[in-house]
Amino acid sequence: MAKINYLAITAAAALAHTVCASSAAASDAGAVKVTAKTAQGGSTKVALVTLEKSAYAARKSRDAKFWDAFLSEQFVGWGSSGRLDKASATKEFSGADCTIKSYALSDEWVRALGKGAALLTYKITVDGACGGKELPASSWAASVFVRDGGKWKGAFHAEAAVVDPSAAPAQPAEKKKAPARDAAQPAAPDASNDAMLALEKTLWEAWRTHDGKKLEDLTAKEMSFINIFGTYFATKAAAVKDWTSAGCDVRSVSVTKAKRRMLTPTTGILTFQGTADGSCYGQEINSVIWGTSVYVKDGDAWKWTFGINVPAREEGA
Repeated sequence: MAKINYLAITAAAALAHTVCASSAAASDAGAVKVTAKTAQGGSTKVALVTLEKSAYAARKSRDAKFWDAFLSEQFVGWGSSGRLDKASATKEFSGADCTIKSYALSDEWVRALGKGAALLTYKITVDGACGGKELPASSWAASVFVRDGGKWKGAFHAEAAVVDPSAAPAQPAEKKKAPARDAAQPAAPDASNDAMLALEKTLWEAWRTHDGKKLEDLTAKEMSFINIFGTYFATKAAAVKDWTSAGCDVRSVSVTKAKRRMLTPTTGILTFQGTADGSCYGQEINSVIWGTSVYVKDGDAWKWTFGINVPAREEGA
């Protein structure tokens, strides 16, 4: 459900739900106007930003005990090996092979996701390494929190590194290795997953066919998006404009391996693998992203309100 700039980008980044990097400045500038309506000076923003900073402090100190209290039992996210649940996230976030020297959050914005859930988006700069590889210096990140026993707990987290798509050399899609396997424990089949999955597939088809009306109808009034290049779209208008712009001729899309987590009766998260097969700006595309979509109830209907996508990592990465 978004647009990709395929002028000399890697196959790992060549996929739906993305956008021209040149749009970043305009969408960032719009963030202040939009999110100012969501009580940015209130206690909820202070509380969530404080919690998020404490999570980075725990990662820096490799504090394994921190995560048991911080993470919700419903936690889901994306890590180095794929989808994470609470157990695998605790292991990864307190990993002994990571050394974080410093970190800093900026441009934090908080938006309510109905009653008892909230979205925090921000920029993160990090100086550190994991497994001997340097971490991205700058990323756009998203965390979802839920109220649990009177406290806010982390229910989702993912980060998309800020990259310049025009600066990366193109690579043939067929040379890409298979994505790493999920670290999360397998979940039992969930029949109620079908409604959100059907809506997600419809949104991807609307992106493929540049159907702006359908994208408008299926998304919430307040929405935001972080693409695989670490570009943040703060408004519905900015995201839909990019998703419907010309440049891509996509023959088919797919959404697979989807799992749904209900955070509240009116807020759900769908994580999945997405692919697009076709060409953009004359360059063939066919690779995988790890996608996340947050849905909220609007009357009797589910509406898409937030998404973040990251390139699927290769095996052994």
